[in-house]
Amino acid sequence: MSGCTLPVAILSGGLATRLRPLTEAIPKALLELNGEPFIAHQLRLLSSRGIERVVLCVGYRGEMIRDFVGDGGRFGLHVAVVFDGPILLGTAGAIRHAVPLLGENFFVLYGDSYLPCDYSAVCSAFLRSGKPGLITVFRNEGQFDTSNVEFRDGQILRYDKKNSTPEMHHIDYGLGAFHADVFTALPEGVPCDLATVYQNFLSAEELAAFEVPERFYEIGSLQGIEETAAYLRRARGQR
Repeated sequence: MSGCTLPVAILSGGLATRLRPLTEAIPKALLELNGEPFIAHQLRLLSSRGIERVVLCVGYRGEMIRDFVGDGGRFGLHVAVVFDGPILLGTAGAIRHAVPLLGENFFVLYGDSYLPCDYSAVCSAFLRSGKPGLITVFRNEGQFDTSNVEFRDGQILRYDKKNSTPEMHHIDYGLGAFHADVFTALPEGVPCDLATVYQNFLSAEELAAFEVPERFYEIGSLQGIEETAAYLRRARGQR
């Protein structure tokens, strides 16, 4: 697939406490869906969308993820692995740690997300925007999770993951695009959350937005695992 592509940072360092006991012995990325670890499905999707390079930001049992993925060649990718270290850095802190391997511009997505969207279109929108960051949104209407974005005329008016309002019909889709400066400005080794970065750039009117028509899938909950596995079976023409 041709078009605009960027490296992808995948945030796979969480403890996945909501899924215990499933994740007592393995990280969430290695939970099996339809006979394969979730990350295998995720990496194949990225490869099919034209992505070439992936950096896995890992923490909890990250060596298991590294050993399974290897260099990414069997998924058609070049994969590197970056470990948080002894201190959990949070989502933004983990990206800050991985910036040297990511380059000037890159995508960020969560390790429990399966996002079958047009990555090239998101990349093009980000570069056209001239903004240091872009967030993707989906018109959710409270269907698949609590809507947390007020979005109108291509602009985000409000984004809050903790305090939903009746005007919030959209949700943070889970795919961001960033210039490296967004994270190199953060102090090295200090925990920081990606949602905080989004909030700060939104307040400064430095956050672009792109509406994605395809729904998202996730494995952060038991229901999400079932829905994602069913979607993957349908996509492969299986029952």
